[in-house]
Amino acid sequence: MTFFLQATLIIWILVTLLWLLSVAIKNVSIVDIFWGFGFVVVNAFYFYNVEEIQPRNWLLLFLVSIWGLRLTIYLAIRNIGKGEDYRYQQFRKDYGEKRYWWFSYFQVFLLQGALILIVSLPLLAIQTNNSSGELYWLDYLAILVWLIGFSFEAGGDYQLYQFKNNTENKGKVLNTGFWKYTRHPNYFGDAAVWWSYALFSIAAAGYWQIVGSIIMTLLIIKVSGVAMLERTLKNTKPKYKDYIEKTNAFIPWFPKK
Repeated sequence: MTFFLQATLIIWILVTLLWLLSVAIKNVSIVDIFWGFGFVVVNAFYFYNVEEIQPRNWLLLFLVSIWGLRLTIYLAIRNIGKGEDYRYQQFRKDYGEKRYWWFSYFQVFLLQGALILIVSLPLLAIQTNNSSGELYWLDYLAILVWLIGFSFEAGGDYQLYQFKNNTENKGKVLNTGFWKYTRHPNYFGDAAVWWSYALFSIAAAGYWQIVGSIIMTLLIIKVSGVAMLERTLKNTKPKYKDYIEKTNAFIPWFPKK
């Protein structure tokens, strides 16, 4: 519990500084870039406080760092210089420019900080539980799930980035590569990565902490990921309806004929 409270203090300081920067530049979108990095910070803090470092601790430090830094760099490349995301622009419009500067601290920055701490509960369990750190079959299953998830997430993001950078694709729907098998390979991959952490957590005798992976999956599917994006794409891309009829929304599978 002490480590969790200390991590809470670290994240609170970081999101507060980030909020102050967002006020100065009038761009709340920078919080999205911090999302992946926040997990790297929390996991590294837990790792630093491990009394006896075992193979599972090193493995988790490596996997979370690769996942989080990749996501942070990708979002930085995609977002920097592009202005504030439309979601935050709408919030700014709804709540009013004169009060959104302070309202965003609670609605966006503190909320994301709290979510990072809750979702990262499996990482806390893995790094701090006193069970044997020797790897066994469940850890290797977790590695396999992580590799599948990371491939879909990173590969999907790369393919989408390349697709959007081609002006000839304006108005078209990406339906090749990873996007041939699921309408949201990056979100599926993200969820799979977090379920790999849940498996590592169980291997480390951290059972209830997998609630973090469950919450992350719900956020991806029901709140800020699939559901939100689907509503937008249905209204902005007429061809997306045909894509929906042929391609699974989340779990990858062969397209329907």
